Amino acid sequence: MERQDAPDTPEQRQAAREWARHWSWEPLPGLDLLRARYIRHTFPRHSHEGYTLGAVTHGVERVELPGTTLRAGPGTLVMVNPEVAHAARAGTPEGWAYATLYPSLGLVREVADATGHPPGTPVFDRPIADDARSGRLVRAVHRAVEQGDALAADTLLRVLLARLLNLYGTTAPHAVPASAGRATAARARDLLAERLTDPPSLEELARTLGSSPFAVLRAFKAAYGMPPHTWLTDARVRRARALLHSGATPAETATAVGFTDQPHLNRHFTRIVGVTPGAYRRARRAG
Repeated sequence: MERQDAPDTPEQRQAAREWARHWSWEPLPGLDLLRARYIRHTFPRHSHEGYTLGAVTHGVERVELPGTTLRAGPGTLVMVNPEVAHAARAGTPEGWAYATLYPSLGLVREVADATGHPPGTPVFDRPIADDARSGRLVRAVHRAVEQGDALAADTLLRVLLARLLNLYGTTAPHAVPASAGRATAARARDLLAERLTDPPSLEELARTLGSSPFAVLRAFKAAYGMPPHTWLTDARVRRARALLHSGATPAETATAVGFTDQPHLNRHFTRIVGVTPGAYRRARRAG
């Protein structure tokens, strides 16, 4: 982590107790890792292309999911499926510490196919489980990666995924014909993705879709769990992660994804990813 000046106020001293490392490792493609302790940090509503598997080790994490809010303490495992909007913050004044794995959809599908899971997209049937053993496996994967032991890390990761699919795995329901609202939301999302650096206003977006601003807003939130402007920020951060991973500097990345400047990127990236763009880039370059 970056060195910081000695804190002068109680608030600064409290914030200085936070730390985080978010990284990936070349011998384990399709996996990101996060190990952190957060106190004041708040993750805004966002989603991931892959899965989130978080093992809480200390304190309490408060996780907001569609239709529910849960509190995860030591010994619990939080499981968030791909593209599910969620937010997180400390559930107690002392914050929380956890080890998290972000396996890709392709990796989980590979394990599902190898273990005889029913065909289709694998998903977990609950967002939280009181499962200390799985939590220990999550932490064991972290330790193996940190020690540079590719054989142990890969083995433990696949054992963990097979266990979770066996205990909590199911298959996403088959797609049904999209309603008019969901079709509108999908078209709006595609337009925003095309205009990542120059997004339209809500009124312009609605006019392009032949709808009204409030109708687009309602449809988008119902489909993706967040309003269009929040989704756009999340999409920009996803793109920023890919650029930083490929070697772009934070300043280059900010311009490329549509943020006004590097501080603008820093603010949103840190809130959603949990580390600064610079720390994220350095961790990947160090590998």
